Amino acid sequence: MKTIIITLITAVLLVSCVRESTATEDLMEMAPENAILKYSGNFMQGPYGNNVNGKAEIYEKDGTFTLVFNDAFTVSNGPDLYVYVSKEQEPAQFISLGKLKSVNGGQTYTFTSPVNFDEYKYAVVHCQQYNHLFSHALLEKK
Repeated sequence: MKTIIITLITAVLLVSCVRESTATEDLMEMAPENAILKYSGNFMQGPYGNNVNGKAEIYEKDGTFTLVFNDAFTVSNGPDLYVYVSKEQEPAQFISLGKLKSVNGGQTYTFTSPVNFDEYKYAVVHCQQYNHLFSHALLEKK
C-alpha cells in the first residue's frame, strides 16, 4: 500500500512539473504599413538565452507605438517567456507586453499606454517564472 501511495504522489508531481514552452513557428508579423521607425537595437544573448539573433524596433503610426521583432529574430525556447520594455538590461522596472508569441521570426506587440522610451530603453525576453533573462536589445533613437 505504501508503495502505491508513493507511486501516485510521484506521478502527480511529475505531471505538475511539465514545463510550458513557447511556440516555434514564424508568425511573419510586420510593422504597421507606413509606420515610422523610431528606435532600434540588436538582440544580445542573456545569461539564459542561446542562439539569439535579430532586431527589436519601435515603430509609431498615428500616435500608436508598436514593438516589432524582425523576421531574423530567434532565441532559445523556455518556459513562461515574456516580452518587456525595461529601464535596465536585467528587468527590475519594466512594462510587460505579454507572453512571447514565438521563439522565431517576425512578431509585433502594441503598447496600450504611452511610454517614455528615453527611460524604457531595453526590449527584453525574460522567463517570468524563474526570473531569468534570455535576451535584451538596447533601443537607440533613429
